[in-house]
Amino acid sequence: MKNKKKLSPVIQFALTVLLIALVYVIIQLMMNAKIINRYYSGILISICINVILVVSLNITTGFLGQLTLGHAGFMAIGAYVAAFLTKEVFSIAGPIDFILATLIAGGVAMVFGVIICLPTLRLKGDYLAIITLACGEVIKNILLNLDITGGASGYIGIPRYTNFAFAYIFAIITVYATYALIKSRFGRVVMAVRDNEIAAESSGVNINRVKMLAFVFAAFFAGVAGSLYAHYIGILEPKIFDFDKSIEILVMVVLGGMGSIKGSVIAAVVLTVLPEMLRGADNLRMLIYALSLIIIMLFKYSPTLSSFINRFRRKEKVS
Repeated sequence: MKNKKKLSPVIQFALTVLLIALVYVIIQLMMNAKIINRYYSGILISICINVILVVSLNITTGFLGQLTLGHAGFMAIGAYVAAFLTKEVFSIAGPIDFILATLIAGGVAMVFGVIICLPTLRLKGDYLAIITLACGEVIKNILLNLDITGGASGYIGIPRYTNFAFAYIFAIITVYATYALIKSRFGRVVMAVRDNEIAAESSGVNINRVKMLAFVFAAFFAGVAGSLYAHYIGILEPKIFDFDKSIEILVMVVLGGMGSIKGSVIAAVVLTVLPEMLRGADNLRMLIYALSLIIIMLFKYSPTLSSFINRFRRKEKVS
């Protein structure tokens, strides 16, 4: 057996930062050279927004093991709060008020996360999914009937501050913060609660506190994603943040793997790009998209394929 020297954590971190910076520089240079036009730039921004949504949902659904279907509701809160602040409240034009509004929007989403989480702490499984789904629909319908949000007509005139740089930086922050959280002592407690709540509670873990913190952490980044979305599109309609949006995010989490940050990023990229690739299929677009998801899921969770991959990994370790 060959001895392989592992790189030190400091070197690994430095290489990761270098790779992240290199990817950003290359994409930015391609944009400046018009190799990446506005259409593809929009796809890249959408990828970053979906990465934030999927990675943050994976905290509660994957690492904590709680099935929640109200993530689009927190995104809606973040989107409307940030849009209102930049349009009606702040007088400083440019990126300063956008960043401040985004952070405040994330904070407001956290507050709503606490409000929704408190009555659902003892629920799990299908019951939790139904309650969070209902809360998401309540948020959508409240926004639909408020004059201050424009109602069904939509909230228009939002400054379009979101560009690739902002979206990329916030996506990297989300991934790093989630990775740091999961690798910390609190992250190990979160996974212990997922594996066995009774055993974790008997060990002195405050399960309600753990669920609350994980829930509000996810809600904060959903609000950030909502702010980025609002300032990219320039108009908000409540129907965008419906049940289908929450299911779309959940599908990305499941496809990438429950409790896998790397898988969440890959799934967000694939399922953002795939619908754009199928635009030329016209009426068959959604059918092909659905069939593609089914094939990918069958391929990913095939027992035969899994055993083959595990056998290949074992051979690789032996060599």
